[in-house]
Amino acid sequence: MLQRSGPLKGVRIVEMAGLGPAPFAAMHLADLGAEVVRIARPGQKFPLPIDAKYNLFNRSRRSLTLDLTKARDVDRLWQLIERAEVLIEGFRPGKMEKLGFGPEQVQARNPALVYGRLTGWGQEGPLAHAAGHDMNYAAITGAVWGLGDADRPPPAPMNLIADQGGGAMMLNVGILAALTHARATGQGQVVDTAMTDGVNLLMTMQHGLVACGAWSDKRSGDFINGGVAWYRCYETGDGKYVSVGCLEPQFFAELLALLGLTDDPRFADQYAPTAQASMMDALTEIFLTATQQEWCDILEGSDACFAPVVSLADASDHAHNRARGSFVTVGGIEMPTPAPRFSRTQPDTPTTGDAGEISLDEILEHWGNNA
Repeated sequence: MLQRSGPLKGVRIVEMAGLGPAPFAAMHLADLGAEVVRIARPGQKFPLPIDAKYNLFNRSRRSLTLDLTKARDVDRLWQLIERAEVLIEGFRPGKMEKLGFGPEQVQARNPALVYGRLTGWGQEGPLAHAAGHDMNYAAITGAVWGLGDADRPPPAPMNLIADQGGGAMMLNVGILAALTHARATGQGQVVDTAMTDGVNLLMTMQHGLVACGAWSDKRSGDFINGGVAWYRCYETGDGKYVSVGCLEPQFFAELLALLGLTDDPRFADQYAPTAQASMMDALTEIFLTATQQEWCDILEGSDACFAPVVSLADASDHAHNRARGSFVTVGGIEMPTPAPRFSRTQPDTPTTGDAGEISLDEILEHWGNNA
């Protein structure tokens, strides 16, 4: 399990097992070839009542269970940290320090170590020690405010905005940037990743639009949150949905041509605010006249910026995903393949989420030869 292929082959990472986006970050690095050892505590279990093999955030790496209340296990963790290049932890601020493995303590023994920290609110600030989840962290950034219908409260977003997008992916960019510096200089550093900071960064374009007066800051009021007819989803005649996102005039013209609406006066001015309601009504009526598949036969693959809205269960069956091999079945479990893709250092096929325990001797034998 430690010997993996990919662009990060040979990068040695200690992951302090937790919940949420930190395991996703470690999974992603392991997918790309890093040698990740997951440090679990005795009795630690996934909080949902499912078999551990279905917790895919733990795929592509093995665990070592340590009881850090015992001196022997504390010493065993130090042996790993002294040989590692990266440490990942996603606990509340101060927990690692209480365990005796805070940044100052760790970097005193391994100065080149990159110490990746991931929290919702950050290591400091008035909310730093409060509990929260993805929706809460995204809520103070403006990202949730713009979701949903104008006359209803914003819906709860899936945990993609703050957890995976503003959290795990930002952490990994920071880790790889700091690792590049550490390998060049021998100096490690702390990567303090707050999901709130990450989501704020993801909202950079919207802040620019606000600054120039091009963003209303209303739900369903702007061009990429459902406020226009040509950038939204519509129901089809069979109760399914399609997405239309023809932002540019040439793509809008393509949609009109394929729908037979080129000469329809309701669509004469794509960007006119006063025209959006009538265009929405017309497209709503039109898309209800045929099934999702019938619209795919007409629009999919064109420059109309169109795609069917498929369920999670159906995603792997879409022809584009099948053609790209975007999913793989391992141990009877279908899962996404590693991303992105590389022309020279293709990652290995991932494992299930329960790769089993690894012994300290097994890790030290491998890391001792490669330290």
